[in-house]
Amino acid sequence: MSEYIKLEAELALSSFLLGVVLMISYDFLRLFRMLIPHGKWWTGMEDLIYWIYCAAMTFRLLFYQNSGILRGYVIICVFLGMSLYDAIVSRSIFGVLKNIGRWITMKKRNHRQKKK
Repeated sequence: MSEYIKLEAELALSSFLLGVVLMISYDFLRLFRMLIPHGKWWTGMEDLIYWIYCAAMTFRLLFYQNSGILRGYVIICVFLGMSLYDAIVSRSIFGVLKNIGRWITMKKRNHRQKKK
């Protein structure tokens, strides 16, 4: 395999893995929102910061692995990684996390009631 093709394949794989990492980050953000509910304005600000983080991480990947040259397949691989992680892993894991969050909320509520 030529060196050029090998580098392009590594870039595609790195892009896909970046998409997975970005969705893992979003899962942590969703968990934070579930444990500490807050209003629409804060949710919007968190989403804005998250998407700026996504853009910065994608730019960083392109800058260091591809000399800053924008490639369409890199963006596609990032979104593909995000989509597949969300469809396959995130929904299963987040269902479990949601149940844990409900359990924690229930325990907090019971603890408060016992204090009264």
